[in-house]
Amino acid sequence: MDALNKTKRYVYFIGIDISKETLDIAVMVQGSILVHNTILNEPKAIKDHLLHLKASLKFTTRNAVAGMENTGIYGNHLINKLKTLKIDTVVDQPLRIKNSLGLIRGKTDKKDAERIALYLYKSRDVLRLRIPRRPIIEQLAGLATLRKRLQSFHIAMQVPLKETAGFVKKGLIEQNNRLCSRSTDALRLDIQDVEDSIEATWKADEETNRLMTLMQSVPCVGPVVALEILICTNEFKNIRTIREFASYAGIAPFPYKSGTTVYKKTRISKIANKKMKALLHNSAVLAKRFIPDIKAYYHRKMNIEGKHKMSVLNAIRLKIAARVYSCVKNNRLYEKIYEYKPLTES
Repeated sequence: MDALNKTKRYVYFIGIDISKETLDIAVMVQGSILVHNTILNEPKAIKDHLLHLKASLKFTTRNAVAGMENTGIYGNHLINKLKTLKIDTVVDQPLRIKNSLGLIRGKTDKKDAERIALYLYKSRDVLRLRIPRRPIIEQLAGLATLRKRLQSFHIAMQVPLKETAGFVKKGLIEQNNRLCSRSTDALRLDIQDVEDSIEATWKADEETNRLMTLMQSVPCVGPVVALEILICTNEFKNIRTIREFASYAGIAPFPYKSGTTVYKKTRISKIANKKMKALLHNSAVLAKRFIPDIKAYYHRKMNIEGKHKMSVLNAIRLKIAARVYSCVKNNRLYEKIYEYKPLTES
């Protein structure tokens, strides 16, 4: 979630569809499209066109807002120029925009730009403006992506070598391992170098060092999980509460019922940041094995109350996330506030 706009009253709604080579730009006023143009996705072309629109339509930074789908690095040039010109910006998920517009038929870049403009117009009173990341968070996000890519390459090399064991001759296995050894060793060293760079980067900044230290004080929250939370929440500026984070990470249970009919039991939604959810799941699995109070909680829910395993694990995910948010909110390291003592017969 980003900063909720409560003060400005927008008149010009600029919908922008982004591709690698071009941008489609549609400007809407009072529900009607005034202008549509296609330009190159290059800094100079973007700046010139935005200045031309500003001069011809005579809009100001107080009454105009631009919106786009989250397309990763392809939107960087556009976001930077909008920031330079001080134009309010909304960057939202494609699914949110699509679901807000009802039944949609057909798809072109021009139509997508117009639909984004319409989304801005319809949602003008509840738009959440983009809060820019600090440069160090952008740097950490890039390093985290690079680490993930290198790890994928390493796994792609290692797994086939391990799977051949027991199915081919020993001599062939040794030959394959020898021929790939330099590549796998180089990837392992590169991964370690990236991890060292990540740690050195967040430790060099006072705020990121504070947040990472607080998060890692929670049992079973390691540097990888803490870094992903830091990046996803933009240092807890975009996703401020545990409720918002639980929904974002796909660990918040939702009811499914209408009237007296219950379609499903309370379940989590599939709309989530799956990477964040997977990392929290790994933390939950470790916590149920090694953290005494979580281990006791898991035992009670599973063996005494008969809860489903995944339901209990999801509750543990939520507990871990809640502890992280509590530590950050109160600016203090995690402390064990009680010790679980099993009931004994008197």
